[in-house]
Order: sequence, then structure tokens, then C-alpha cells
Amino acid sequence: MRFRIFLSGLVQGVGFRAFTQRVAESYGLRGWVRNLPDGRVEVLVEGDEEVISHFVKDLWRGPRLSRVDKIEMVREEEDEPLHGFDIRY
Repeated sequence: MRFRIFLSGLVQGVGFRAFTQRVAESYGLRGWVRNLPDGRVEVLVEGDEEVISHFVKDLWRGPRLSRVDKIEMVREEEDEPLHGFDIRY
């Protein structure tokens, strides 16, 4: 399964991308994370749906200084294969 996830709240400048990468790698998920100009964080993640569910619960918690107010998830078709989990700039 592949999902594009948008996180809103205090999610930039608090180590959220590094946190997301560590958690995704611990679950064996593939994809990437990046900051958006509007203050949100965008995640593209691919893996088992149940594992992604646990991953999203961890995203709600976030790193220590963060605050997640809203998570939007959109299911996507798997068009190109993803390898590893990267931070994009």
C-alpha cells in the first residue's frame, strides 16, 4: 500500500523529518519525507497497511518539541518502486 500523508501543526523546525525517517526505517517502510512551504510536512510511505497504521500513530506523537494538529492521508497507486526512506529537501 502507498499513502501520501500531510501533517499540520508545529511540525517544522522540531526534528520531525529525522524522527519520521527513524520511525519509518524501524518499521521497514519505504518512501520519503519533506517540509512544505506552507508549514506542513509531507510523507510518501509504502508498505504493509497494518504497519503503516502503527507508523501513523507514531507520527501523531511526533518528536518531543512537536505538536501534530491534523493528519490527512490519501491512498495512491504504486507507480515507481521506492527504495529506503529518505529526507528530501
